[in-house]
Amino acid sequence: MRLSSGAQHLRAASFEGLVSLDPAGQIVPAIAERWIVTDDGLSYIFRLRNTSWPDGEPITADDVRLLLRDTLNRLEGSSLGLDLAKVTEVRAMTGRVVELRLSSPMPEFLRLLAQPELGFVKSGGGAGPMIASRDEDAPIARLSALPPEARGFAAREDWEELARGITVRALPAADAVDAFADGEVDLLLNGRLSSFPLAQLGPLSRGAIQVDPAIGVFGLVIRSDAGILTDAARREALSMALDRDALIQPFGLGGWQSATWIVPPGQFGVRAYPDSRWEGLSIEERRAIAQRRILAWTPGEGESAELRIGLPEGPGSDLLFQQLQESWGTIGITLQRVAPGEGADLELRDRVARYSSPRWFLNQFNCELEIGLCSPEADELVLQSLTVRNFAAKQRLLAEAHAALVEEEVFIPLGAPVRWSLVRGAITAYQANQWGLHPLFPLSQPTT
Repeated sequence: MRLSSGAQHLRAASFEGLVSLDPAGQIVPAIAERWIVTDDGLSYIFRLRNTSWPDGEPITADDVRLLLRDTLNRLEGSSLGLDLAKVTEVRAMTGRVVELRLSSPMPEFLRLLAQPELGFVKSGGGAGPMIASRDEDAPIARLSALPPEARGFAAREDWEELARGITVRALPAADAVDAFADGEVDLLLNGRLSSFPLAQLGPLSRGAIQVDPAIGVFGLVIRSDAGILTDAARREALSMALDRDALIQPFGLGGWQSATWIVPPGQFGVRAYPDSRWEGLSIEERRAIAQRRILAWTPGEGESAELRIGLPEGPGSDLLFQQLQESWGTIGITLQRVAPGEGADLELRDRVARYSSPRWFLNQFNCELEIGLCSPEADELVLQSLTVRNFAAKQRLLAEAHAALVEEEVFIPLGAPVRWSLVRGAITAYQANQWGLHPLFPLSQPTT
């Protein structure tokens, strides 16, 4: 149920959920043609569009109830499952009306329902808005937009002549950039910091680099608490020693937001803590404190001040590794680079938020996920917040959970995740957005 970016885009195009996202990242109707939210924010009632599954059977509220319950069950143990933990009941009210009840209000709930993983699959098929066919010999999918009448809308004349087919290819980053520069592709999606330098290698033919104003987590999760990482104060020393703005400077990424906290302070309704950790200390003073902590450590037999760091391949990762190596060299730490999943002490975690809430950030480090060090105390506080209906009280619990995570020093935040695209000038249905999802269906729509 954890889909790659490419799989998310294909699934969103082929398997609609109750709602979906438009190019700007706003919520739009999908299988649900309209909905209401009760005044207490605890009940979402959806009226389904009068449409059918690929086998011709009508889509009913009972179908949606069963499929949603199955999806919720299969998502248990994932971060998205934790995000959906407020759902207490799914019920079919009439043939085309479905109700979802929550344990406490969640203003961003519709955005969560718009995630591609919440798209409905019945008997191997979905309700569109596109049909995908696969190429057995290559990582290629061909998408065709269903005509309006097949989706429960009024027919449109000359649909087949007006609607455009889309071919989606999976390529390594360098090959994708070359294909764009050569005019073979019109839109490249899912560029990351690890590949960003590739987009800057000379002029790109009739195209432009677009960087999403993404929010999420981008930093180093601590996977080991052995040796020099045993003590939280020494783990904090690693974070203190980083000049994050200097770290990103070689990339030439204007407007990038650095971060020293796990949850950006702006995610809270009230100011829960300063905008930056270690306010009032210069980078030189921070490094002096960090160096003293590292030098005070007495290594055991076979231990050293060397850490293994897991980074993906790519020229951006090469740059990032050099910057981290230089920064931590000033406090007596040496680095060895390994591939992700190969026994790293620290490993890059790069996730775009699915919705805007402190709870999303906190869920990324839940102990159930087993991604590295964690805080059972933080998890318990987040769990308590699920049933709290008073906004201020809920915010206090989430702020306490954040403080517990920070105290354990389970993560070294660097800043906002980087997502970039290459967009041909003729592509008018593309918009940069903070969620990093760019629906494929609008690309097929007639421009006249």
